[in-house]
Amino acid sequence: MTNMTTMKLVLLAVGFACLVSGVISSGSDTLSMLSFLENGAVSVSSTKPSSLPQPLMVGLTLIQRAASTGAVCLDGTLPGYHLDRGFGSGANSWLVHLEGGGWCNTIRNCVYRKATRRGSSNYMESQIPFTGILSNKAEENPDFFNWNRVKLRYCDGASFSGDSQDESSQLQFRGQRIWLAAIEELMSKGMQNAEQALLSGCSAGGLASIIHCDEFRNSFPESTRVKCLSDAGFFLDATDVSGGHTLRNLFEGVVQLQEVQKNLPTSCLNKLDPTSCFFPQNMVEHVETPLFLLNAAYDSWQVQASLAPSSADPFGYWNDCKSNHANCNSSQIQFLQEFRVQMLNDLKDFSSSSQTGLFINSCFSHCQSERQGTWFSDDSPLLGNTPIAVAVGDWYFDREVFKAIDCAYPCDNTCHHLVFK
Repeated sequence: MTNMTTMKLVLLAVGFACLVSGVISSGSDTLSMLSFLENGAVSVSSTKPSSLPQPLMVGLTLIQRAASTGAVCLDGTLPGYHLDRGFGSGANSWLVHLEGGGWCNTIRNCVYRKATRRGSSNYMESQIPFTGILSNKAEENPDFFNWNRVKLRYCDGASFSGDSQDESSQLQFRGQRIWLAAIEELMSKGMQNAEQALLSGCSAGGLASIIHCDEFRNSFPESTRVKCLSDAGFFLDATDVSGGHTLRNLFEGVVQLQEVQKNLPTSCLNKLDPTSCFFPQNMVEHVETPLFLLNAAYDSWQVQASLAPSSADPFGYWNDCKSNHANCNSSQIQFLQEFRVQMLNDLKDFSSSSQTGLFINSCFSHCQSERQGTWFSDDSPLLGNTPIAVAVGDWYFDREVFKAIDCAYPCDNTCHHLVFK
């Protein structure tokens, strides 16, 4: 990891150096992105396909006690989770993974969302596959395979952070209550005895893992090793291709509609407006618990939904580039390089802390901890010859400080780029 190569720049120690579903925004952007967000494995193909054994299927458990505290999905149904018990040396270790799935920022979008698995447990799968960081096989998940592994389903539309309602449309925005009910439930299932715990999440769940990181830490005794991992959750307040701020407008709607400001860090709100504090670039400095950021520098979701949504590109100039990075022209690549530079600048202060971890690869990808091929396999993405799973494990167990940032595209030939058909 300490060797410089002509392919990558790896930055160590204090040197500076996800698949999801849901309604993103109103109008055509929602429709154009729905297949990506709802059925990523079907509508998206990696440039490095591989055949893998059948994963473990884990059943859904509804949190029966949640209704008594109003901790319900958008439509009022009970929230749920999937738990596979740990064994052996991992019997007293817990991994809680927060599902992603976009956000809903208007009454109209949330009404639509409550008739999907992202707003109602009535539509959630009875079983889901546990792959990547959730796998129960040592050869697929070397450090966490025998832990108690939980996937908390996402059905509130605000990264588990809202607390309000809209009676006229019969919508419940209770993400914060769902989070609290889930933690209480898992504690009753044995998590109160955890010797080690890791909170992770992908995309909107990756943002949630940042928001709730310190709350998670405070749920355990000081003697418990507790850390957090955010995968594809470092969303930037970036300028889109029309000069607008598509993602800021979306986040502003989410924060206002669901009253997210109630659950954002007071230390941030004392300096910035609530929408700004919902952006990870402004939030991470207020997180005291050790945090690892895993992100693609050219995050596929942000390229499609934040940088070049159809609302900012009405003539479809970016359509081919968004579908396949190989189709991007030189000016489009330059725009994406500037986005990467913004990300790295926003990470400077974060990377200077001795307790943080960083894996920023120059890939067109999203949610790399959930997919087996990107988390840990024979051809996984590498930084300094280290795959993601090993980097996270080394950081979590204090085996090695890991802060690595790729050089700019196209230098990395280990990427699993997402190509949209």
